[in-house]
Amino acid sequence: MSRAGGGPRTRVRTAKGRRVSSTRWLERQLNDPYVKRAKAEGYRSRAAYKLIELDERFGFLKGVERVVDLGVAPGGWTQVVRLKAPKAAVVGIDLLPTDPIDGAVLLQLDFLDESAPDRLREALGGPADLVLSDMAANTVGHPQTDHLRTMALVEAGLEFAGEVLRPGGAFVAKVLAGGADSGLVAELKRRFSSVKHAKPPASRKGSSEWYVVAQGFKGENSGG
Repeated sequence: MSRAGGGPRTRVRTAKGRRVSSTRWLERQLNDPYVKRAKAEGYRSRAAYKLIELDERFGFLKGVERVVDLGVAPGGWTQVVRLKAPKAAVVGIDLLPTDPIDGAVLLQLDFLDESAPDRLREALGGPADLVLSDMAANTVGHPQTDHLRTMALVEAGLEFAGEVLRPGGAFVAKVLAGGADSGLVAELKRRFSSVKHAKPPASRKGSSEWYVVAQGFKGENSGG
């Protein structure tokens, strides 16, 4: 997928009371071709292009009928699903509020809340073809701690996927630099016929995020 064309960079003056890091973030946003493209094409976030690029490579959105979007806010991934699979039922969940999306059921709830899995299953109304997870723990600036906290979310997402996916379904989740650890990869390989790591072009080069794409779910008894 081609990037938006170049042009003169927009520089942001450091305003009184604004931290240098905030100025850098604002400057990066203003000069990010994916941010500009998302605004032009009506996506709520540049993250939409990460899902588009992953799907172009792995084809997991083809023919889906029921999709779960974990960590849905602000809704860019669900927008992509609705565009590529307009007949699919989509259920999203996030601790943060998400503006309504036509054809999607959006729950404002912590995914780790004990009631979340049942509420998601009820809204879905049947087995899922695809479970997406763009969840990441809030970073504390300590790489090992950040990694452990995010991987705990990935593991929780995998457990949920094992309960709701139909045989042959897929699980796509954000992980951090280095990808999923060996124990999690082994568990994914027990449950899925194909497990790959990918860093889509829309993921910033300096970012530590990668994605794991697990396809061909073997069934709910495959994790034992």
